[in-house]
Amino acid sequence: MNNKTSVVGIGKLGLCWALELEKNGYDVLGVDLSQSYVDSLNQKTFNSSEASVNDLLTSSKNFRATADIKESIDFSDIIFIVVATPSLEDGRYDHTYLDSAIDSIIKNSKGKSTKHIVVCCTTMPGHCDKLREKVKDFGYTLSYNPEFIAQGSIIRDMENADIVLIGEDNKEAGDIIEKINLSITKNNPKVFRMKSISAEITKISLNCYITMKIAFANSIGDLCMSADAEYEKVLEAIGSDSRVGNKYFKYGFGYGGPCFPRDNRALGIFSKDMDREVVFSRVTDFSNRIHLQVQVEDFIENNDIRKPIKLNGVTYKKNSHIIEESQQLAYAVGIAKAKFDVTIVDTKDVLENVRNLYGDLFKYEETTKG
Repeated sequence: MNNKTSVVGIGKLGLCWALELEKNGYDVLGVDLSQSYVDSLNQKTFNSSEASVNDLLTSSKNFRATADIKESIDFSDIIFIVVATPSLEDGRYDHTYLDSAIDSIIKNSKGKSTKHIVVCCTTMPGHCDKLREKVKDFGYTLSYNPEFIAQGSIIRDMENADIVLIGEDNKEAGDIIEKINLSITKNNPKVFRMKSISAEITKISLNCYITMKIAFANSIGDLCMSADAEYEKVLEAIGSDSRVGNKYFKYGFGYGGPCFPRDNRALGIFSKDMDREVVFSRVTDFSNRIHLQVQVEDFIENNDIRKPIKLNGVTYKKNSHIIEESQQLAYAVGIAKAKFDVTIVDTKDVLENVRNLYGDLFKYEETTKG
């Protein structure tokens, strides 16, 4: 196996993965459907809001983009697929882009030598098994290797992974994927290799547990404040027990963003499919909504409606531009709908997105800070 790799899907996450591969000695060919986007990457005129991406793109010497998926198949024996799998209305993942990428690979394949496909996007458990059946007669293995990252810190999270999760097709594929992942990390993460369906369940279960931990901490914090107890000290003491841990165990806004809520719901849906419902998924989602309601009601009760309010940042987390399922934004909406005079202070692109959704519900103040 040479050091050439292809990355099909070079959006926000895929581009980070491709540039990390290039940075660590791989010759990388990225694939995207948009020719204008491909041109901007090759000309190095593309500008990203994601930390470190612009620097990595500018300094890259062995990364190139193309709109021709056949070129990526001929280029390398290992093909990472990092396309979007957005949520459907029922909470399941939409595999349309992933399935389309697989179909395109099959259509353009010669099937003469073994190549390895690695699915990096989140999938419903069992979907990789279905894809493996589709590609096996065309000379491909198919494995699952999801990322555990957050928007705004993708590069840092890739380089400092807690775990590497591999749902391997076979040992050869698993060895290759493990070697590539460990060449990128700066730390020494634990590597877990298993069947793809096991890895798919691991991915969404891990995120479900984190949401449950966040929701539990907020619930105890709400309880403490109602009882006039010291919520910060209570949570610090609980989290200091090694069986619990203080990470993601602070009082504040509920979880949101493009990953946690949907992974949590997907686990609940899959568990129902298996007639083994994991009720924590449903309860955690409910608890997150209740906490938001408590926060809004407490603010309304304890603040003068005649006093203008400024809220600094409404993205789902700091150093991000994403408002998808943002509890901070939902909190602002709740206060504003209660007739408080609310000004949102955020970056230009965030304000534009909020204004498109809520118009004159808020006043807007631009800041250069992300």
